[in-house]
Amino acid sequence: MNPAGEGDNRVMLLGPDEVDLFEGSRARLEAIAYRLLGSASDAEDAVQDTFLRWQAADREQVRSPEAWLTRVLTNLCLNHLTSARARRETYVGQWLPEPVLTGDPMLGPADTAEQRESVSMAVLVLMERLSPQERAVYVLREAFGYAHAEIAEIVNLTEPNCQQIYRRAKQHLSDGRSRTEVDRASAHRIAAEFLAATAGGEIEPLVGLLTADVTGIADGGGVVPARRTPIGGALAVARYLRGLLRPSEHKRGWVGGVASLYDGVVNGDPAILAQVGERVAGVLVLEATPAGITAVRIHANPGKLDRISRAWAAAEHDEPLLEAW
Repeated sequence: MNPAGEGDNRVMLLGPDEVDLFEGSRARLEAIAYRLLGSASDAEDAVQDTFLRWQAADREQVRSPEAWLTRVLTNLCLNHLTSARARRETYVGQWLPEPVLTGDPMLGPADTAEQRESVSMAVLVLMERLSPQERAVYVLREAFGYAHAEIAEIVNLTEPNCQQIYRRAKQHLSDGRSRTEVDRASAHRIAAEFLAATAGGEIEPLVGLLTADVTGIADGGGVVPARRTPIGGALAVARYLRGLLRPSEHKRGWVGGVASLYDGVVNGDPAILAQVGERVAGVLVLEATPAGITAVRIHANPGKLDRISRAWAAAEHDEPLLEAW
């Protein structure tokens, strides 16, 4: 097998410095791949494939390892995105990006509002509208600060083309809404208030937390029962959520047992995480804006919860909002 795909079966053994160089780039490469693919597991696979190509390359001919690795990774992701579009057409129900716990290195740089915004669930969902090329140019420029000349070399375009693609991508991703940036304390408050309103006797407090055009989307991947179409409007979403979050033995069967509900921050948004045993069995992400909660995204596909389960198990967190759901 030739990982480089160049008709040469030689494997160039890596020296310690070359291994260290790659490992020093791993977090950045994973963060790029996650933003490009919207999947932590696929991002990990893309980085591993990049390592295999690094191992097989004639590294003496590589002038800039960082640029070389970024170019290889980006093109692997572009190929994956092209095939992913076909797979999404046969995906059971609604497809949502994989949730990642805030603080996980896979979310990448978070120094600026633009960087934090670019990895929010709202923007990752919107990026599904972009072509693979638009997505690559936008991510490399907006989140990682690559110059257009550098991006042009990575994606094999001219610099003016990259500038034009970047402007077009930003227009596609602008929905006119202003997200509320949250810290740990405000995320706790929003999640606790949301859960209390959902479980309360009257529906009006929950409706009051939602914007009039709120959307509710659930991703069970055909593995866990989930509504297969989005639901819109404050009253309809509130009714749906109250029914969904009302505990029952039947629903506990979906998640594999009695769950404890915790608040957390996922992709920069307030979230409620359902923990069953040592794993996260579901994540409910709230898109908070100054006007209220404008989207509720429910992640229940177990195939998309492995990384967040590992990160959650390793993190410190407060007492659950609800001990036994």
